[in-house]
Amino acid sequence: MIAERWAQLRAEIPAHVRIVAVTKSLPASAIAEAVAAGATEIGENYLQEARAKFGEVGGIFTKHFIGHVQSNKAKAIVETFDMVQSVDRIEAGLALAKAAAAAGKRLPVLIQLNISPAERFGVRPEDAPELARELRAQESLRLDGVMAIGPLGASRADTSRAFELAAGVFATIGGATLSLGMSDDWREAVAAGSTMVRLGSGLFGGGRVVAARV
Repeated sequence: MIAERWAQLRAEIPAHVRIVAVTKSLPASAIAEAVAAGATEIGENYLQEARAKFGEVGGIFTKHFIGHVQSNKAKAIVETFDMVQSVDRIEAGLALAKAAAAAGKRLPVLIQLNISPAERFGVRPEDAPELARELRAQESLRLDGVMAIGPLGASRADTSRAFELAAGVFATIGGATLSLGMSDDWREAVAAGSTMVRLGSGLFGGGRVVAARV
């Protein structure tokens, strides 16, 4: 089933748009199935859950952290993931930079924008350029673009406007990655110029909780 959904989504989503398979709350077997189907990028929200599952799964894939960055978990995040999509304040960025430097890594990161009144996390669009300057000053980080979550329960028109706002910030900041769109709104995201979509339920359907969320 996952292989069929992957093939259908990959046929519908333009080839230049990368798909991150979001496996939050799903078992390690879901990651293995997604990778077998062709997924090369996996996204997780919770550190402890991700570490447990990644330890069970073979194969080569890029690991994306898409949850809220807690500064006291920066070292473990850097050890576990290849990219962090959710830097929304300089304190988190500095913690990641320190951990990445200690690990001898140059960590790709995205700035998380808040383009939805209901979203708790994310920097305001008008404050993003300053955060970008501060992150680019960290030698152990590579600022690669921006990420945003669309407004929950919004009309397609409002979602499109929110994504266009994010795309405007991305154009100002620069980088290679504009991570917009999830299972319900990836079409609006792609229309706004997204280069990456994050798909969970659209790829996996329903799931079950498998680990504590930390």
